[in-house]
Amino acid sequence: MTILNTPDARFENLPDFPFVPNYLEIGDGLKMHYVDEGPSDGKVILLLHGEPSWSFLYRKMIPIFVAAGYRTIAPDLIGFGKSSKPTEQSDYTYKRHLEWMDTFVKSLDLKGINAFFQDWGGLIGLRNALDNEERYGSITVGNTFLPTGEVGANEAFLQWQLFSQKSPKFDIGTILQRATVSELSPEVVAAYNAPFPDDTYKAGARIFPTLVPITVDTPEAMNNKMAWGKLVRWTKPFLTLFSDADPIMSGLEKYFIKNVPGAKGQAHEIIEGGGHFLQEDKGEEIAKKMVAFLQVL
Repeated sequence: MTILNTPDARFENLPDFPFVPNYLEIGDGLKMHYVDEGPSDGKVILLLHGEPSWSFLYRKMIPIFVAAGYRTIAPDLIGFGKSSKPTEQSDYTYKRHLEWMDTFVKSLDLKGINAFFQDWGGLIGLRNALDNEERYGSITVGNTFLPTGEVGANEAFLQWQLFSQKSPKFDIGTILQRATVSELSPEVVAAYNAPFPDDTYKAGARIFPTLVPITVDTPEAMNNKMAWGKLVRWTKPFLTLFSDADPIMSGLEKYFIKNVPGAKGQAHEIIEGGGHFLQEDKGEEIAKKMVAFLQVL
């Protein structure tokens, strides 16, 4: 496996991202970067990003959680952010991402986790929570799902999947801008591009959309179906905070609300004015709602 690591200079002077970098060796020469802010003995909040963002997506939320007394951890998935980036698309599989995240959570010995999962953060994070229920206290999800391939994908996702494989240009900052409601500043667009000096760094970002189980024979589709068997018995607090302007995930929150026991009676909301990357559009609002949710548990 050939591995690239983005030069540190690419991450200098990022807007509103003063957090000290932390790194964890997770095997095979791979390093996973993570933000770890707040009191070391505080209750844990785990923030998982999706495709093709990185922990920078949570810069508006982290200070609010820290101010409320939480130890706030936001890792970069392998292939993204400041984490290592294998150069071949075949190096990335859904199963490997699950294994890498399992190593991360267990190596840090995280317990009492209060999670926020978005996009691929949910596909990976929900599986991790269901396999390590004793480590989790609550789950909040926004614009994500746990697909089994039985329903298929909508046209918006199929177009995105096709674009990821066929477009000669794959500009990460532009992708983020197209999936947000707010206008991103040039500095923010540059921050989303920072992890990828050139296309050799983008193997993970390119292949990720094809790893989503949209048919029953896609790898991990059956395991996701088995995971739903655990999810429908999940009684710990489960909150949905989806947004109103996400063409891919809109409406999927209803499946969680209907089928997850822990979702009963929770203050579920559709966040107005939020695109797919609702953390970028409405990060402060989401963080405050999540703090309110956690403080009454």
